[in-house]
Amino acid sequence: MAYWRLFYHVVWATHERLALIDTPVEQLIRSVLHSKAKELGIFIHEIGMVEDHVHVVVTIPPTLSIAEVVSQLKGSSSHAVNHLSGHSGARFAWQRSYGVLTIGERSLPSVTGYVRRQKEHHARGATNDVLERIAAPMPTARGRF
Repeated sequence: MAYWRLFYHVVWATHERLALIDTPVEQLIRSVLHSKAKELGIFIHEIGMVEDHVHVVVTIPPTLSIAEVVSQLKGSSSHAVNHLSGHSGARFAWQRSYGVLTIGERSLPSVTGYVRRQKEHHARGATNDVLERIAAPMPTARGRF
């Protein structure tokens, strides 16, 4: 069996950064992310959310791509909000892009602590710009977005 220690901090936002994540939606998203993680064989260290974006600190085995894991997490959570919850607000969707950073094992406690306290950081305006980045859209083959 191969040895691996892979830690990622993934951030993604609601479509057009709309404030769609209220308390019931947050609880549903959190539950669905944990269920999907178990199904995929990944480990979620921490999840943090504010009304327009999500942070997830996760360990992903090298047999899975980050892109596929993020797609599965985003897809299952948006599906749950739109179909399983009786959600009556605007159609819930995530933006297409996401941000991801690798984390060294020694940094894991500080990053998980930061993610755990998302609401507090945003309320105080004390966010970490590097950890809050969400990837911009990638240009198409013709150089347009």
